[in-house]
Amino acid sequence: MKRLAVIGDPEFNLGFRLVGIRDIFDVRTDEELVETVEKVLGSEEIGVAVIKYDLLKKLPLALRRAVDESVEPTFVALGEEGGVEEIREKIRRAIGVDLWK
Repeated sequence: MKRLAVIGDPEFNLGFRLVGIRDIFDVRTDEELVETVEKVLGSEEIGVAVIKYDLLKKLPLALRRAVDESVEPTFVALGEEGGVEEIREKIRRAIGVDLWK
């Protein structure tokens, strides 16, 4: 079974840690962010990666494009503008149908 991972700063990750998610990556610098996202992208064991929206926007363009196009793991941004609209767009791209219409 695939696992859920969370990428964010320690404050963002705290709630996920409290509910028992084990694959949590605390990032404090841009270098740690890039290394962590590349690691998660290359993982065969992670099916969904939750990432803090602000951190997603900091990724270099090529890596951001890889994250946006990744099907497995699927990246879901939370906070500010992330969330339902992003999930909706990922589903539309993956299956070719907008399930909200």
